[in-house]
Amino acid sequence: MTSLGTATAAPGEIDTGRLFVGETRDGTEVGLPVAVVNGADSGKTLYVQAASDGDELNGVGVIQRLVPQLDPDEIAGTILIVGIVNYHAFQVAEHRNPVDDTKMNRTYPGDERGTSSERIAAATFDAATRADLILDLHQGSTSRMIDECRVRCGPRHRLHEECLELAKVFGCGYILDQKGPDGQLARAGPDDGIPTIDPELGGCVGWDETSIEIGVQGVQNVLAYYGFTDETHVPDPQTRASGFEQYGAPAGGLVSFEKDLGDRVSRNDTLFEITDVFGQPKAEVTADSQGVFWRTRRLPQVATGEYVCSVGTDVDSY
Repeated sequence: MTSLGTATAAPGEIDTGRLFVGETRDGTEVGLPVAVVNGADSGKTLYVQAASDGDELNGVGVIQRLVPQLDPDEIAGTILIVGIVNYHAFQVAEHRNPVDDTKMNRTYPGDERGTSSERIAAATFDAATRADLILDLHQGSTSRMIDECRVRCGPRHRLHEECLELAKVFGCGYILDQKGPDGQLARAGPDDGIPTIDPELGGCVGWDETSIEIGVQGVQNVLAYYGFTDETHVPDPQTRASGFEQYGAPAGGLVSFEKDLGDRVSRNDTLFEITDVFGQPKAEVTADSQGVFWRTRRLPQVATGEYVCSVGTDVDSY
């Protein structure tokens, strides 16, 4: 028998339940939705979680579509799933946990006696570290962004190659290979000896069907490549960026982009222009480096200094 919270499954079974992580202000228990897929045959363990940022919903869409497709009689190994990590933020469609005003994916490995976010991180990290591989499903919040996998352990980490391989297998098409901030699960997992990636499944308000399907296929690729299923998967080369340049607005007004997501960018190419409400030009911003047009704000209006877009740099094929 394999358990996660109240979900318990014998070999060849699936069960769902709740992982309790505290109480609300009226004393109601808070339980994260969890699932255990216990394969009929022995094998590796995969941990998958979604919505550690409460407004990043594409990962929830992946789990919603993926789990009904899983047949434990045809799986070797175990899949542990936490469908919604940042419970409080998910309820109000916000990025940060409103109980402690904290970004959940900066609190790993957590603290079982700490703040609301630290306690949830500790409970989910305890589940994640039972696995051989970790997938932390994200999206570019409500920005517009390409589908990518992030390898956040840093190029000098002892598990860097294993994390890169996992990102290539998942197969979004793009990899950001850059050490991430402290407190990310994609940092804490490798530090604990487990290859971990952070698939960023596009960016939208609500969820995007194309990015969700890319995520479902990505998990299926992982299951095939690492021997959970009898399927085979040969990873395709991925476009990898190890740098990330962000561009802000030099003036207030309305933004018009000259590049589309995924476009190759050369140094001095125009990235965007800013006009006033009457269409009169105010500023033009060009690229400092060559790379790939990676991410943009969604709304056209900007104030001076406000974030506008990002370019992935130091690009190669992996």
